[in-house]
Amino acid sequence: MATVQESINVNVPLSQAYNQWTQFEDFPHFMSGVDSVRQLDDTTVHFKTSIAGVKREYDARITVQQPDQRITWESLDEPRNAGTVWFEALNPTETRVSVELAWEPDSAVEKVGAAVGLDSHQVASDLKRFKKFIEEREVETGAWRERVSDSEVSGGTAAGSGVPLAATTAVPLEEEVGYDAEPTERPVNTDPDMATEPPFGKHVQR
Repeated sequence: MATVQESINVNVPLSQAYNQWTQFEDFPHFMSGVDSVRQLDDTTVHFKTSIAGVKREYDARITVQQPDQRITWESLDEPRNAGTVWFEALNPTETRVSVELAWEPDSAVEKVGAAVGLDSHQVASDLKRFKKFIEEREVETGAWRERVSDSEVSGGTAAGSGVPLAATTAVPLEEEVGYDAEPTERPVNTDPDMATEPPFGKHVQR
C-alpha cells in the first residue's frame, strides 16, 4: 500500500474547519479532479472524478466520525483507498487539519509516482485550496455532527448545547465570487496512468 501524510494550519476555529469538511458536495470547489460528490446515505457517498483525462466513479463509506476530531473512510470499489482526516485546535482561531491516506496503486506508473512523492504533493495542494476556501468565508457552508462508529450512526450534539445538530444554515455558494473559476494549481499527475483517487468523502447538508 502507498501512503501519504500531510497537514496544514487554517485560520478558522476548530468547529468551522470540521463542519466544512462534512459538506462533501462542496469538495469540487477545492479538491482537484473531483467532478461531483453525491450522498447515498448517512455513511456512503458516490464520487465522480476526472484526473489527467481518466474518468472514474466509486463509492466511499465512513467507518468512524467523531465531531471536531476525525473522519475515517474506506472506498468500496477499486482502486481501493482508505484514510483519516484529523482536526486539532491550536488556539481558538486556528486549526490543524491532517490527512493520512493509504491506497493500492492501480498500475506500475502509479507505484513509481507514489515512490517519488507525486501523490503527496497533490494532497498538499488540495489542503492549500481548502485553506483558501474556508478562510475566505465568514462561516462554513453547513454541518453534519452525528457520530459514526463501525459505519453506524450513533447521533451527535452541538458542542456545549446538548441539542442535536444535523445541519446548520448554509450560505449558498452561488452567492460567492470566484469559486467557479478554474483552480490556479493543476493536479500533479499529468499521465493518465498516474490517476489516483482523491482521498476524501462524506456528508452533504440535509
